[in-house]
Amino acid sequence: MQKLDVKSPGEIVEKDAPLLSIYSPDLLTSEREFVELLRMRDQAKSKDARETPERLIQSARRRLQLWNVTNEQIAELEKTRNPQQDLTLLSPFRGVVQSVPVEQGKGVGIGNMLVEVADLSVVWVWAEFYENELPMLKVGQKIDITVKSYPGEKFEGTISLINPFLEEAKRTAKVRIDIPNPDFKLRPAMYVNAELAMDMGEGLTIPVSAVMPTGTRNVAFVDKGEGKLEPRVIQLGSKYADLYEVQSGLVENERVVASANFLIDAESKVQGALNEFEPSPNESPVKP
Repeated sequence: MQKLDVKSPGEIVEKDAPLLSIYSPDLLTSEREFVELLRMRDQAKSKDARETPERLIQSARRRLQLWNVTNEQIAELEKTRNPQQDLTLLSPFRGVVQSVPVEQGKGVGIGNMLVEVADLSVVWVWAEFYENELPMLKVGQKIDITVKSYPGEKFEGTISLINPFLEEAKRTAKVRIDIPNPDFKLRPAMYVNAELAMDMGEGLTIPVSAVMPTGTRNVAFVDKGEGKLEPRVIQLGSKYADLYEVQSGLVENERVVASANFLIDAESKVQGALNEFEPSPNESPVKP
């Protein structure tokens, strides 16, 4: 290792910025072989002689590329015909240094990790959605991302993968969202919120807190005025955040109690109230 241009994790490096320089006799031999083949091509006169070096030149060019020599560096070598003892490795993209496991002046071997650069220009977010929300999702759909670190700012992402397997305990599936991140504001391991906005049409909804489940039925309490409440058995549809869609049992403009669990604290009382409004199917009407 001749020279180390990056020192520690967290540094931002631009595309084609130097990362480090190394010396390798094998690399120098490959460069000299490439230059010699170029000289042979220039000196060739006959057609057959010209074709044979060209194939060898392409092989030599490929060997240099395997050393991570860029096309621009190869073009410069082809122009100057001057092999360099040191190879400067350049960053292939704008990114953040993730680790620097080597030290300047130390030897390195084949397969050694030299400098690890993370491309954060596009980041992934793994969001969890409940199983009843999955039918609303599709690949390519746009979705907003918010982060506590940047209040009031939204990042637009695109759904790129919907995991078909659910987590049994939580009844959720993971969804991968790709988010452009040119300013590197979003960082690995951050917690974010995914906000999905969809036009679901018009419908009647009530707060989740207004619903009291009583076994096989769901009950809401309608304010009839003068301190009177009427329990209603309602049929629920989908849940959206803190709202339930109501399919039947309520009509528009009826007022419901939004904290039924605090008003009535025992299922027996609920059942007693319901029985006043719903006669048991085993009971026969009293005839005069």
